[in-house]
Order: sequence, then C-alpha cells, then structure tokens
Amino acid sequence: MQGPESADLKPRLVLTGITKRYPSVVANDDVSLSVRPGEIHAVLGENGAGKSTLMKIIYGVTKPDAGTILWNDQYEIISAPSQARRMGIGMVFQHFSLFETLTVWENIAISLDEPVPTAVLAARITDVSEKYGLPIDPYRLVHSMSVGERQRVEIVRCLLQEPKLLIMDEPTSVLTPQAVLVLFKTLRRLASEGCSILYISHKLDEIRALCDTATVLRGGRVSGTAIPRDETNESLARMMIGGELAECHLTPREPQEARLEVEHLTMGTPDPFGTTLKDISLTVRSGEILGIAGVSGNGQKELMTALSGERLSGGSMIRMLGQAVGNLSPAQRRAVGLTFVPEERLGRGAVPPMSLAYNALLTGARKGMVLRGLIHPAVMRTFSKTVIERFKVKCGGEQAAASSLSGGNLQKFIVGRETMLQPKIMIVAQPTWGVDVGAAQLIRQALIDLRDRGVAILVISEELEELFTISDRLAVLAEGRLSPSVKPAETSIEQIGIWMSGKFGDRVNEAAASADAHLETVDAQA
Repeated sequence: MQGPESADLKPRLVLTGITKRYPSVVANDDVSLSVRPGEIHAVLGENGAGKSTLMKIIYGVTKPDAGTILWNDQYEIISAPSQARRMGIGMVFQHFSLFETLTVWENIAISLDEPVPTAVLAARITDVSEKYGLPIDPYRLVHSMSVGERQRVEIVRCLLQEPKLLIMDEPTSVLTPQAVLVLFKTLRRLASEGCSILYISHKLDEIRALCDTATVLRGGRVSGTAIPRDETNESLARMMIGGELAECHLTPREPQEARLEVEHLTMGTPDPFGTTLKDISLTVRSGEILGIAGVSGNGQKELMTALSGERLSGGSMIRMLGQAVGNLSPAQRRAVGLTFVPEERLGRGAVPPMSLAYNALLTGARKGMVLRGLIHPAVMRTFSKTVIERFKVKCGGEQAAASSLSGGNLQKFIVGRETMLQPKIMIVAQPTWGVDVGAAQLIRQALIDLRDRGVAILVISEELEELFTISDRLAVLAEGRLSPSVKPAETSIEQIGIWMSGKFGDRVNEAAASADAHLETVDAQA
C-alpha cells in the first residue's frame, strides 16, 4: 500500500477541469484528479462513465476540449501516444491494439521508439513475461491466441517500457485468480519503486485489495473519492451507480428435455498453437445453465467454434434439439434455435463501424427484419431500441456506431440482442467481461430469466464467482478435456481451481488418453 513517504511527495500527475464532448454525449465533464509517485489510484464508474476516455486523454489518444495536464510540475499537451511513452506513460488498453497477422515480438517492436534486434527483444519478452507470471511465446502469431493470451501480450508490452505512470484499463478481465495475484505482486513492487499506477477495474474486491485511493466517476463527472480498504463492495457500488445493487436470484428447478448434446467430440485444430478437443461429452437441458470454467487457452475457443458451427465437426457428435448439426453452418444452427455470444465483442460480436440497428440485423434477420429479401428498417430500429431500453445501453441511439460504445455497453447490447431473439439454446462466452457491477448483475439475471423460460444455456467464463452464482451445474475445461459436471453446492472454488490444472479423475484422463491415441491414428493414416 502507499507508504507515508509517498503521501508526502508532490503529485506526479494532476488533471484539472478535463472536459471532452462528443456529438451525443459528454464523456468527461470538469474532471480533476491527482496521482503521486508510488500510488495505486483506482478510477471507478459504471460503463460509459468516462473512465476510458479520461485514460486515453492522459495517454495522448484523445484530445480534451478543456482542462490542463500537469506532469512533474510542468504543463503538458499530450498529442500522441508516442509522446506519452517518451514522457514515461504506459497504458494497457481494455480493447486490444494488436495486429493479428504479426507475431508477439513484431507487435511489441512496433510500439518501441528505437529498433531492437529480434533475438534481443524476444529474450526480453520471455524474461519479463516469465518474471511476471504471464508466459508468452515471442514468436507466436497473435491470430492464434485466445483473448486471455492476447491480454498477456498487452501487459508485457507495457511493462517492457519501464513506465513512470502505468495506466491499466481492466487488466485482469481474462486472467485467472492465481495470475491476478501474481500481477498484484508485480504492481505493488512497481509502486514501491516509485511507479504511479492508474487502475480501472469493475472488480471491487480487486480495488479494495490493491488500490490506495479511488476517484469515482458518474455520468462523466467526479462523484466522490474514497480509500478503498475502508469501504465495502456495497458502499463502493452505491458510489458508482447512485443506488443499491440488485441481486441475482437462481431458484432451483428440475431441467427438462436435452437440447444440446455433445458426445465424444474429439477434434483437432489447424492452429499449431491451438488446443485439441479430446473426448468432450456434455448435455444441457431445457431450463438449466451449465457453466464451464477454465484457464484461457485450454480449448475454450475451439469448443465455441465447434458449437457455433464456425468449424464443422461432421457426423452426429453435436446434436441440437435432437438434430445432428455437425455439418450445419452457423446460420443453419441459428435457424434450429441457437444464439451465440462470442468472447470477442468487436469483430465477432459486432461490426465496429456499423450502427447498432444494422448489427441487430446481422443475427436477427429471421425475426421479421428481412422479408422476401428486403430489409425492413422500421422493424430493425424498433428491435434495437427495445434492446437499448431493456438492457440500459448508454449510447447515442440505435443509429450509433458499435465502435462508439464503451466495452460494457456494447456487451450489454450484444447479450440483449441474442437473448431477445427467443433462442431455444444459447451459448455465451465471458458474459460480463469488462462490465461494471450493475450491468453484470443485469446480464446475469437476464440469463437466469431465459433459463427459467426453458432455454438451455451454456456459459463459458473465467469468473468463478459468476459461475457459482448462475450455474445449475459446473464443469472445467483443461488441456482440451472436460471434467465431470457437479452442482455448485457440492463443490468449492478451491476444488474447481484444482480441476483447472487438469486433475479431475482417472476416468476422464483415461478417456482423454484414448482420444490422443485416436488422433495419432488419424494423423498416421493422413
């Protein structure tokens, strides 16, 4: 925590009267805050409160309309990220800024102001990533990496710059609890060495455990300050949302007929860095939520693409509503009754430059938005407005571009869109990634409400507390193998953590070994 000597130091960064206006919203309105050397300073607020905009102003991505920035007792106009980096400011973004067709070291090299020999840079990446418990292969192509692995690249890229001020925008959204602890240890060490840290997170436990001070934003304005360790999660939530936090209610009920069945799914991957699925079997019934936990990069991406139809498994290993769908495309599976929320919001969940209305059309064409080959704009707009209203999406209306929304508000729109398409089966990846506590509760309750209406729901999440809150049964995916499923009341977070290392019984491991042998036979025949 912040020591007494740090509290006596002059502020390293002072923001005064920062204002940023957009055509449909005032993102920052007369915001002021200061950060001292060695201080870990939290910035809290709902989705759309202006947190990310404020950080982008500090990093030189966005220019403020008014206000001043004082850096080490000198007024600065930060006009570009390269200038910010030269000043000693680094930032880990919530949305990744990586080129998918380049390797890890190439992506990092782009951000360096001076060229570094490949071998030297690769060695530094390996050393820093292993030192901070975020191991990555510097020669790996980014397009082959999961979301969690890409987050590691962003963090390591920033730490290589040895910043004086480190801005972290939702850095732990896709990290395991163990990796979060390692990261916290690293951040505390950096703070003890005098590095200032601005930390944005919706995880209030993290804020209370890590941060010295907090500034709370609501509607683009500073609504208060706090010392997180002296607050409770509930009191911090009240400061953020201006009221009491709603609770989720999962009422026990008996599930009905099987709607999603996967039997002995063994599926290789064309990605040399991917994870082979080995003898996966699961059943999700009408009126239940099956939660799947696991460390990112253990087959989640491969399982999602197999279930959505982005990769075809063939045969009858996957059945939906009793129908074999192994050879059906994503659109054909949607016609059967499937809706799908991918882990990547921008690009797979929504097309950034397109309006929310047209993003609704992309998956909802069958719901009256297209008739006889013609788009019905009125139906499209009405549907989008309903999603925006029901899921409290903060935006400039249904014609606003998806890229103009904060990450959490875009997530609310995507989840709302898919739930309102009246699915029979729903598959959701990372439903509340980067979403504030109020919006997270809204999304979780929406999934529970769907379950209560008889929808079969599969949720893949790295948030263990979330899975324990909303799931009827839990399983773990580790190294491409799926554990047996258990009821949350019959297990614990500690037990699930052990399973996440792949230790979940001889029966499953024997089946996985058989799957390995089968794949080797197939490869030999090929």
